[in-house]
Amino acid sequence: MNHEAPVREFLGLYFNLANIMMITIASVIVFLIAVIATRSLALKPTGGQNFIEWVIDFVRNIISNTMDWHTGGRFLTLGITLLMYIFVSNMLGLPFNVIVGHELWWKSPTADPVITLTLAVMVVVLSHYYGIRMKGTGSYLKDYVKPFWFLLPIKIIEEFANTLTLGLRLYGNIFAGEILLQLLAGLATSGIGGTIGAILPMMAWQGFSIFVGTIQAFIFTMLTMVYMSHKVSTDH
Repeated sequence: MNHEAPVREFLGLYFNLANIMMITIASVIVFLIAVIATRSLALKPTGGQNFIEWVIDFVRNIISNTMDWHTGGRFLTLGITLLMYIFVSNMLGLPFNVIVGHELWWKSPTADPVITLTLAVMVVVLSHYYGIRMKGTGSYLKDYVKPFWFLLPIKIIEEFANTLTLGLRLYGNIFAGEILLQLLAGLATSGIGGTIGAILPMMAWQGFSIFVGTIQAFIFTMLTMVYMSHKVSTDH
C-alpha cells in the first residue's frame, strides 16, 4: 500500500522509471495489436480484422454523435489510438503488481495522475490547435466572448476545469480499483481463511475493474471528441 515509485535523477531531472516502462509496454502492445489485426486485410474480414474494423466503427459512431463527419473525420485516428491505448493501460495493472523492495514497478500507467493529466493536457492543447487551424485565430478567439464578453473569465476557468476533470476522473477510477485489489491480495496472503474469503471478492472485483477500465477508456475518448467539437464546429 505504501510503496514508493522508482524515481531516479538524471541531469538534474527526476524520472519515474515505472511510468516510463509501463507507458512503453502499453504503446508496444497497442502497436502489436494494430499490426497483427491489419497484416492480412481481406474483403471478407476474419479474426483480427473484424476486431479492428469494430473499433473503427465504434470510434466513428462516437465522432458522428458529437460533430458532422466532414469536420470530425480527421480525428478518427486520434480516437482509435486513445481508445486502445487507454484500455490497454487500464488493464495492465489488473492481473498483478510487481514490487521490488519497496518500489512498485508494474502497475497500470493510468493509475498515476501524472500520466492521466498529461493525456488530458495533450487533448486540450490539440483542441485549441485544431480550433485555431480550422476557424482562424480571430474567429476562434471571438468564441470566448460570445454571447457576452463578461463570460470570458468563466470560459477560461472552464478550460482548466475540463483538463483536471478529464485527467483525474480516469486516474481516480483506475487507482481506486488497484488499491482494493491490493487489499484483497493482502487478505489472501494472511492465511487459509483469508485466502478462501478473498477468492470470490477478488474475482468479482477483477471483473468489475475490467468493466470500469473499459468504460473509462470510452468516456475519455468520447469527451475528447466533445472538446474537439466545441472548438472546431461552427455551430458551437
